[in-house]
Amino acid sequence: MGKTEVFKALSDPVRRDILTMLKNGRMSAGAIAYKFDMTGATISYHLKVLKKANLIYEDKQKTFVYYHLNQPVLEEAMTWMEDLK
Repeated sequence: MGKTEVFKALSDPVRRDILTMLKNGRMSAGAIAYKFDMTGATISYHLKVLKKANLIYEDKQKTFVYYHLNQPVLEEAMTWMEDLK
């Protein structure tokens, strides 16, 4: 896990909202975009940043792309922050 990429990804409220949405299970890019008042390109950018940080991963099924939380990476970041106490 690159801590720089993880903290960059977590620094944006939209990306944090996307992670919160994904904690309930996988979602398509369209379903994620529906929850926000922004362009598809902007949502794609946010998803790209989250993927680069390995906080999410995608699963392609036929013509759909679903996004999932990458729990181990998220837990590693949380453990690292907890160790700072």
